[in-house]
Amino acid sequence: KHSSSESNAYYGRPIRRLVCLTERVEDLVAEFNRRIGLGAVNKSDADKMDSDDPDKNRRYRSFKKLMVWCPSARNLLRSSAEHEILAFAYNKLNEGSDGARGDDSASLKCAVADWLMERTPTPNPAIHRQDKSGRGFYNDVTGGLLCPVDYDWSNHTVRASIRDYHPDFRITACSWPTFLYEDGCYDPQNPTNGLFKGKLLLKAFKRVFTSPTSTYEEQPADLAARSVRNKNSGERRTRRDLRFALSSAGSWRIVDDEFNHQEFYDNIVDYLELPPSPEAAKDVDDLLLWWNQKVFGRKFVSDYRPQHANKMSVAMTLARR
Repeated sequence: KHSSSESNAYYGRPIRRLVCLTERVEDLVAEFNRRIGLGAVNKSDADKMDSDDPDKNRRYRSFKKLMVWCPSARNLLRSSAEHEILAFAYNKLNEGSDGARGDDSASLKCAVADWLMERTPTPNPAIHRQDKSGRGFYNDVTGGLLCPVDYDWSNHTVRASIRDYHPDFRITACSWPTFLYEDGCYDPQNPTNGLFKGKLLLKAFKRVFTSPTSTYEEQPADLAARSVRNKNSGERRTRRDLRFALSSAGSWRIVDDEFNHQEFYDNIVDYLELPPSPEAAKDVDDLLLWWNQKVFGRKFVSDYRPQHANKMSVAMTLARR
């Protein structure tokens, strides 16, 4: 039993990285069971039973990711174990997931300081690896990265207003932070241009999902590209982790002043998973292709975007014979 509980704690580690930000395993399973109770015969039926409550729909989408990324949870759901045993196992999965989040946050706290201190000119005051009290909007560098793209951080009046909690310059999840954009450039006429392509964001993802040394590689190493497949679910979690690492918050919390990390995470997930049109869906596909090329290498494109061989010349020719 001890071995089994330790195993569940280990297999719970991907949950915060690839499934959801804060939901407990039992709550995700409960949403699936709720749909079964409403008449769904199987998972396919449950997939069609969208709710008027967007939170329930997000929870169910997270449940489906749980079934993909956490085989231990999938096996538990299929078992005939008693409620007490399931509750204990789910609790161990939750412990593992929260432990992984803590490990990743601690790792990025130090790494982000190192990356920023390598800049020219060197940030002044310095950004310390262990002490986060001087980060966030107290520091011009981290403040500029965290600043909503709707505000001009280079304007001293704006900067002072943000630090003074002026109501006209609130920091909420209604705005994208600057670090999400490529080179920190936001175009209000084309707000998706460069979104989710920030250099620091890419470094943070590589550190968590490939290796610390990969953050300094311009082209991904062959080994990393072959051993790690597409992990697009993790990209959205990395954005939340990076924001926390840049902030002055000493410990993880869902709401940091007025900024709600859960709302921030949900906005990212909805952008990627619920495109409102075919054009928007193509933009997301192109964005994920960009990420895969940056992380896993261009020459491994067949791993993450296979050809539609049945529509190509050889297949078309054979079909005519």
